[in-house]
Amino acid sequence: MTGAVRHFLDHNAGAPLLPAARARMIEVLDLAGNPSSVHAEGRAARAVVEQARAEIAALCGTRPDRVLFTSGGSESNAWMLHQARGHQAGMGPLAVSAVEHDSVLAAAPHAPRIPVDDQGVVHPHAVAAVLDRLPDGGAGALVAVMAVNNETGVIQPVAEIAALVHARGGRVACDAVQAAGRLDLGTLCGAVDFLSLSAHKIGGPKGVGVLVAGPEIEPAALIPGGQEYRRRGGTENLAGIAGFGAAAAVLCATDRAAEALRLAALRDRIQAALADAAPDVLFPGRDAAFGRVANTLSVVLPGIAAETQVMRMDLAGIAVSAGSACSSGKVAASPVLAAMGLGDLAGQAIRVSLGAGSTADDAEAFIAAWCRMAARRNRVAAE
Repeated sequence: MTGAVRHFLDHNAGAPLLPAARARMIEVLDLAGNPSSVHAEGRAARAVVEQARAEIAALCGTRPDRVLFTSGGSESNAWMLHQARGHQAGMGPLAVSAVEHDSVLAAAPHAPRIPVDDQGVVHPHAVAAVLDRLPDGGAGALVAVMAVNNETGVIQPVAEIAALVHARGGRVACDAVQAAGRLDLGTLCGAVDFLSLSAHKIGGPKGVGVLVAGPEIEPAALIPGGQEYRRRGGTENLAGIAGFGAAAAVLCATDRAAEALRLAALRDRIQAALADAAPDVLFPGRDAAFGRVANTLSVVLPGIAAETQVMRMDLAGIAVSAGSACSSGKVAASPVLAAMGLGDLAGQAIRVSLGAGSTADDAEAFIAAWCRMAARRNRVAAE
């Protein structure tokens, strides 16, 4: 975009494309070969795919053959839940947390929901209670619980939940799309059986993701065909995969601890300024038992619909969102915040999400615009 200065605070919806990812994609655009072909051109294309697979595997601390390419995080999530459909691979029933991404909730409309506390945390005892109500105590169940909530940034106790589920012979599917670069993916991969990632959340291109399977797991095929170890047919998105690999390599080389401290300082500055300006403001998940990731802040300003807040910020040159980008076109309260017990306030929340390019200027611009909006609300209420 050109013209007035814009402040992008919607990194959870998609991070700007990294220069390294763009450069890698441009390199491969002229490759004519199909990765499935055996001639030299095909082998060159195959080498691009396998390099990216190895780079993503390194980010996840797993073997390259455990990484299966998809069209994005939503497809990866659907593929994870596909494992429970028809009791494939010996799987039993399915249960999902009440605060999962819309792609999980929509793919499992009849699965029992695991409730959360008022901070959005899925506690192991809540998982156990839901499993107890399933046939055979949930033996062999597939449980879907995300690592980091995309709206609130709340971190879930995935390892503890996985231990409980595994003790009952079940498996765990983990949406880790918002965890990449914020939590240790190696630890997550070691705890769960299936894990999903999306390229454009880490500075890769849109339209490519992965399903990462555990070391002893053989996922049920999603699409017939010879690609992706005969589990997802169709010619690979070569440029997208190349860009994903490059972004993963950059992330592996990043000092993530230092970046987390930097982003947490910006988030905390925003949070403190908003609380000073409007004492009734709420920050869902702020007191979550296992913390929040550093870059995400959910903000409830009572009395103004989320869509109105987003539009006012946009007019002020600031990009924020009202919930998940995959469902934000819908005029409805956030199901995540509703599950946390916020009632009508669930429709009055916006999400601020920071990233590698976020600066103090971005934070101050948002603070100024938001405070003007809150002051206007107060004036209208006083009239």
